[in-house]
Amino acid sequence: MCIWPELSEVLRPSHVYVPGKTPRHPEGWFDDIKSTVDPVDLPAALHQTQAFQAGLAYLGAGYFWECHEVLEAVWMRTADPSAERDLVQALIQLANARLKLLMERPRAALRLCNMVQAHLARCPADVPVLGVRIDLLQRELQVTRSELNMHYKA
Repeated sequence: MCIWPELSEVLRPSHVYVPGKTPRHPEGWFDDIKSTVDPVDLPAALHQTQAFQAGLAYLGAGYFWECHEVLEAVWMRTADPSAERDLVQALIQLANARLKLLMERPRAALRLCNMVQAHLARCPADVPVLGVRIDLLQRELQVTRSELNMHYKA
């Protein structure tokens, strides 16, 4: 079972941004997506926003910096502390870990993987959080750790 929604052509950036390797997106490119997080949205409904869905799709499609960019707007609307906040932070840090792999920074990627694990440990394992099954996200974390181990042997 895949946890990443399909990325629509409307939301697809022209390229993957990798700091130091590819050009940054134009200022404001993601503003319309981020603005779908309404200040009056209940935290439990954040998964229904375009920003959350785009963030998941970006993560699944390899747009890691872009994922962080749009999910930050969702994260800012979560209660602290809450399972929703930990889930969104886990998603953002997983995207950051994968971005660090693209940037060939394995130690940073490993540190971020450990942060993801800590966030997920605070989420209930038996019920989805914002519609995301924690066990499936744990598997995605293991895939990232495997890639890290495969490419960067100590």
